[in-house]
Amino acid sequence: MYAIVEIAGQQFKVEEGQQIFTNRLEGDVDAALVFEKVLLVDNEGTISIGAPTVTGATVKATIVEHLKGEKVIVFKKKRRKGYVKKNGHRQSLTKVKIDAIVG
Repeated sequence: MYAIVEIAGQQFKVEEGQQIFTNRLEGDVDAALVFEKVLLVDNEGTISIGAPTVTGATVKATIVEHLKGEKVIVFKKKRRKGYVKKNGHRQSLTKVKIDAIVG
């Protein structure tokens, strides 16, 4: 059984017991979350497609930890002009464990 769910503006294909990384979510570690924007549910061959969401379907999850992603270097340069700009970025992430798919 799997579902396609929208979490923090992104769509994920999730299964029970799976751990995913999403953009930083509100909540403490070990807090329970319920995602109600379920776009598709596949229950052993029976597919339910929402328009835009599947009614009565939810995904229950738990926050495992909050962390930061790998560093991304942003480097800009214009040749022969003396313009050089170097910047770094680390995305704030949340690791979420999918507990159950209801629907």
